[in-house]
Amino acid sequence: MRKGLLAKNFNRIGMNIRIAQDALSVYINPQNPLRDLSMKQLEDIFTGKIKNWESLGGNDAPISVLIRSPNSGTFLFFKEHVLNGKDYLPTAKTKSTTMAIINSVSKDINAIGYGGLAYGANVIHCKINHIAPSEQNVKNDSYPIIRYLYLYTIDMPRGHIKAFIDWILKDGQQIVREVGYIPLWSE
Repeated sequence: MRKGLLAKNFNRIGMNIRIAQDALSVYINPQNPLRDLSMKQLEDIFTGKIKNWESLGGNDAPISVLIRSPNSGTFLFFKEHVLNGKDYLPTAKTKSTTMAIINSVSKDINAIGYGGLAYGANVIHCKINHIAPSEQNVKNDSYPIIRYLYLYTIDMPRGHIKAFIDWILKDGQQIVREVGYIPLWSE
């Protein structure tokens, strides 16, 4: 829940606790010859300004744009940080999960989509501005589409809630790694 919603719903700004890092990766089909796109090119693809792979040095084929559903935090983050607040291409195909985007991209040479770095072993994770979406590049802040993952509480955590948060920030960081996110407080 975003801080604005905490204020609106509970009349408090609440607290946020950073628990992990993630990066949004741009997925393309392994048969697509492109491996590197700029942030500007991504903005132009996902807003509909660029419609054909050929204009990017790829095959002469229309780009099939896949996006997450509007109720997804990933949808909003990508819109804010990649599209600079502009609207998505109206004909983009909406998928309800990251796995649905990955499955579609893996079957369609002309598809492009996005999702978390932790997913998509059977698709290409495109470089952005010549920088690979890797843990090292996320940690050193060189990859351009980085986000933090948070827990939100209404009040100062106490009791069992505090114990749970303390566990996440210490021993739970191993689980953060196991599920594919990047730990902040270990190693």
